[in-house]
Amino acid sequence: MRLSAAGATEFDHMIAGLPFNPLDADLRHLREQARLACARFGSHPSPGNMRHIKRLFRRLGSAMIEPGFQCDYGVNIEVGENFYANFYCVLLDSAAITIGDDVLLGPGVHIYTVNHPKDADERRRGVCYARPVRIGNQVWVGGGAKLLPGISVGDGAIIGANAVVTRDVEAGAIYY
Repeated sequence: MRLSAAGATEFDHMIAGLPFNPLDADLRHLREQARLACARFGSHPSPGNMRHIKRLFRRLGSAMIEPGFQCDYGVNIEVGENFYANFYCVLLDSAAITIGDDVLLGPGVHIYTVNHPKDADERRRGVCYARPVRIGNQVWVGGGAKLLPGISVGDGAIIGANAVVTRDVEAGAIYY
């Protein structure tokens, strides 16, 4: 594990919301483990094979997850009860992704917590940062929607198909 001058690892930086380098060997290893678990689940997505996916969630209530599910690290995702993720959902969990109860994700929904600096030199050095995403209870996210880093979606909201969510969505609102 590579330590920074302050004694923290790149993983520590990532979790704390500080700039981090995803090319770090330990972070690459975590991503490889997550990809392997997703591939094992995807090759035979039966309820008995959920053990491969369950380890990718910090908390996972009752859930139905269709094949094609992908995540970055599998260390920062918390999901409540009655969760449904349709085919090919992607949760990039460099920061916390917190999903409430009774949430439906349409096919191809992407939730991003990681971002890159606007400064080209920083991007060239591989710097990234992450901001948490929170989804309340009884939310429906339509197929192909993208939720960007740092946003919150309030209880009962609906995100339209193919929407790109760039700001917080109030409870009960429809965003498209």
